[in-house]
Amino acid sequence: MNRFLLFISLIILASCNKKVEKIETKNDSVEKSSENKEDKKFEMYEMSEMSLLMEQIYVDNERLKERIKKGDTIGKFPNHFLKIHKAVMTDDKENDAFFKEQANNFIKAQQMIYEDPKNAKEHFNKGVDACLKCHQVKCGGPIPRIKKLYIE
Repeated sequence: MNRFLLFISLIILASCNKKVEKIETKNDSVEKSSENKEDKKFEMYEMSEMSLLMEQIYVDNERLKERIKKGDTIGKFPNHFLKIHKAVMTDDKENDAFFKEQANNFIKAQQMIYEDPKNAKEHFNKGVDACLKCHQVKCGGPIPRIKKLYIE
């Protein structure tokens, strides 16, 4: 009977995919279990051209916001903003008519800041509006961050 129970126990243990390995540490030995031990490679997330551009636009607008609030000189329109029309997106399907319209609205508002610095705050906030309108439809993740750009 004991041999039969031992035999059944060995079959159950052998059929389980769970492996137990001993890992030696300085002070003790620790058992590590791993189910279905698969080699999973760590993959670094690579931002798309559009994501990188939007990060740069955000940083530039944070700086611009401070200059507008302080009444400093505005400077020149950053031409790299125009890359918004051609930057490669994570999903090319997102570069549709809606996105293009919102991108145009954003660029027009941004250009107006530099052409009409007396109303820079209004134009700046219109640019933020364009960002929000697009992100409410396309990618909602950055919305709380974008809202922080508004100049009150």
